[in-house]
Amino acid sequence: MDINTILYFIFASILLTITPGPDFMFVFAQSVSHGKKAGIATGLGLCTGLIGHTFAAAVGISAIIYQSSLAFTLIKIVGAIYLLYLAIQAFRENSQPETKEVKQYSLSALYRKGILMNILNPKVSIFFLAFLPQFVSMKQGSIPMQMTILGVLFIIQALLIFVVLSISAGSVGERLWGNQTVVKWINRMKGSVFAFFSIRLLFEQK
Repeated sequence: MDINTILYFIFASILLTITPGPDFMFVFAQSVSHGKKAGIATGLGLCTGLIGHTFAAAVGISAIIYQSSLAFTLIKIVGAIYLLYLAIQAFRENSQPETKEVKQYSLSALYRKGILMNILNPKVSIFFLAFLPQFVSMKQGSIPMQMTILGVLFIIQALLIFVVLSISAGSVGERLWGNQTVVKWINRMKGSVFAFFSIRLLFEQK
């Protein structure tokens, strides 16, 4: 693939990743609430979910979802319900400091949540289907292979940004953990963010 095309793709991908959206806010919220390790685990989960979307775009499954209003609507509803579930969990989170064992358990849980949150968002599949083909060329060989390469590059840059975000937000959160009032408001804000994206996803159109 042409190096200029790859560099342009990476630049565009970085701009899209740092634009506050559900994934960005999810990593930020978990980092502030539970620390940088929790944010990194969440980011890993989200990027694992992107592997599925990359595969779907490469083999054309995303096109099927886009063409089928029923499939799009069903996935959208399930995704919105899951985000609402995360919002309720955030509102009900205990404001007391977690033990080491709970934090370790939470890392795997957050990783799974990241995967589910990403997979259950049909807009991501359609985004990949619309975004990746803009940087492929018939002259450069296999289209699915080019889209797979671009998808991997997108995942790598997204993961790096999520790690930086997690470390930064986690450092801020650590300074706030001692103040239970602040922690309570952080959980409320996190729940509000998830509820907002749940409602927005529910009313999203293709």
